[in-house]
Amino acid sequence: MSTTAFDEIYAGAIEDESKAPKKLFQRAYNGAITATSYAEILLSQAIRKYGPDKEIGYPDTAYYLPVMSSLSGEKVTKLGELPPILNRMRNQIKETLNFENARLYGESTAYAAEIIEVLRYIEGDPHVAPWTGYLTDPILRKFGIQLVDWTIPGQAVIVGKAKTSEAAAKIVQELQAKGMMIFLVNEVIEQLLEQNMKLGVDYIAFPLGNFTQVIHAVNYALRAGMAFGGIAPGLREEHRDYQHRRVRAFVLHLGEIDDVQVAAHFAAIFIGFPVICDTELEEEIPDWYVSHTDYDTIVKYSMELRGIKLKILEIPVPITIGPAFEGETIRKGDMFVEMGGGRTTAFELVSMVGEDEIEDGKITVTGPDFDEIEEGAKLPLGIKVKIYGRKMQEDFESVLERRIHYFINYGEGLWHVAQRDLCWLRVSKDAVAKGFRVKDYGEILIAKFKDEFPAIVDRVEVELFTDADAVEEQIKEARERYAVRDARLRGLTDEAVDELYSCILCQSFAPNHVCVVSPERVGLCGAVSWLDAKASYEIDPNGPNRPIAKEGVLDEEKGMWESVNEYVYTTSNRSVEEVNLYTLMDRPMTSCGCFEAILAIVPEANGLMVTTREHSGDTPSGMTFSSLAGSVGGGVQAPGFMGIGRSYMLSRKFLKADGGLGRIVWMPKELKDFLGDDLRERAEEDGLGADFVDKIADETVGTTAEEILPFLEEKGHPALTMDPLM
Repeated sequence: MSTTAFDEIYAGAIEDESKAPKKLFQRAYNGAITATSYAEILLSQAIRKYGPDKEIGYPDTAYYLPVMSSLSGEKVTKLGELPPILNRMRNQIKETLNFENARLYGESTAYAAEIIEVLRYIEGDPHVAPWTGYLTDPILRKFGIQLVDWTIPGQAVIVGKAKTSEAAAKIVQELQAKGMMIFLVNEVIEQLLEQNMKLGVDYIAFPLGNFTQVIHAVNYALRAGMAFGGIAPGLREEHRDYQHRRVRAFVLHLGEIDDVQVAAHFAAIFIGFPVICDTELEEEIPDWYVSHTDYDTIVKYSMELRGIKLKILEIPVPITIGPAFEGETIRKGDMFVEMGGGRTTAFELVSMVGEDEIEDGKITVTGPDFDEIEEGAKLPLGIKVKIYGRKMQEDFESVLERRIHYFINYGEGLWHVAQRDLCWLRVSKDAVAKGFRVKDYGEILIAKFKDEFPAIVDRVEVELFTDADAVEEQIKEARERYAVRDARLRGLTDEAVDELYSCILCQSFAPNHVCVVSPERVGLCGAVSWLDAKASYEIDPNGPNRPIAKEGVLDEEKGMWESVNEYVYTTSNRSVEEVNLYTLMDRPMTSCGCFEAILAIVPEANGLMVTTREHSGDTPSGMTFSSLAGSVGGGVQAPGFMGIGRSYMLSRKFLKADGGLGRIVWMPKELKDFLGDDLRERAEEDGLGADFVDKIADETVGTTAEEILPFLEEKGHPALTMDPLM
């Protein structure tokens, strides 16, 4: 197989072929032969036991066996389809020892590992927590927005065994503090568990398992190209290019290295990821296969080698701060103190103040501190953040206030849900033992607001209240401010503004996707409102959010403007010519892959269904969330299907041209509960009645059109008598 344009990235790595690392290539050759032979043995045994027609696959995915789907386009579903693929991979293992062939040894080893792994799933998921094995599509999409906005700056695949358990923990802690996504394989997992390290999906640190389970880091990365990049299956070189340019990953191998692992290392190099080993290597390939033995600098060295550059923010608190801890759950048994959440009164408020009303960097605490209360206590809490900035606007207060949730959750041992006077916070025993105190909330907020919003935030002061009387007094001001904002937002309609905003944040992963955000349509990731986008533009006029003038109305009912079409056409790399904001059926907005939910037509009921990442089961569309997402994502227009943010369902503009909320005939029970009273209020405002939500079927009624139709007819669902959708 000849070299390709992508292979130019390896040019110059070996300047003198007479000094090429032949011993290293020989080990990769031996390892590839061993891996493919082992795969052949296991595959032959499986075919004898189950037969060639036995169905195979990973759980909850739309991408079959992702290594094969992405690199050669084969949609493998049965055992009997694997032998010719494996034979093809064995045939490309040539005896001539050079860098080009070594990379092909790596590709063959990746295919062999994928085969070995999928055979383990024939009788169900073989993994027991905390080991994860294959990471499902909902997990991939859960972290989509953090990957595309570089909140997660890269991915580290750690294989092997560190010199000590303490050293392993130190490496992972450093990576977590830098926000890296981490994949763990072999003995290092047990070492980290010995050190009581926090691992799992919630911490973006995945203990995959042992041996060939390292392939689940590879198939996770390759799915990103299909899910977010819109790269069709089988476009081998495009997928390799995407991995090298957009998925900033590296392999960190700790301890001894056998021949199969060397071959696996070349699989990483084949898709553009360098390999760093902690042992002295007899032979190296500059920039691609190198040794670095100093544990104190190995993380820094590895990230620099992969081109991952971070701005280091030092926050003077005794706990680690980083997005790796955003999903951390603090259960009652691990909790030292909790505040709000209906247990006590709590609130948080961000206020714009004048230049003379603030003392920059000041933190005031009124009331008892954590070291003055008993373990398990409940405290009231008030958080008031004063902000002065020359470009600050009152409309930005709520935008910044919502960031309190994220900033606090970045703290190891801190937990925060909801906002305003519904907020609920917990602090773990471990965090308090390390010295975390009430004042440290202020340290985190001051540092993060200044770091993330430098264009509009010049000065920050934080007041913290844990005294019950003080909290009750201060919350009056907060609620007055909330009421003023709510009145303002009620008047903030699509008709009331002269410009919409774009969001192209996800173009780093989905280059043809453009989100159009309006006051009444949140971005499909659920994280970018019109005010968020406006604030983002003020902060960085060259950033992902740009104003789009509302000019040249082409279809008021469906929501099409000439100016929006022009912007989307240009910004989508001329792939999307026209877009409607208020319909699913005619030239709808594209989807990237970060959507919270997916809408799909249910023709039998003349209506629509919606499903979410959290619901992994079947739906009346005949597809799971993962299958739908595989069809909808990647920046393509798919009439009848569309990714959305959950809160868009509460908008007055929700599918206005298609009949609005009354078209929804099915949704998961979890989504019904999540939207709760807000959904009922929206239904009443639309004239559907307070009982409309009870007319929407969920999985307890059925998951096929045939199962839900009798229910819809019995309840008199309005979609059944609306004009035909198709």
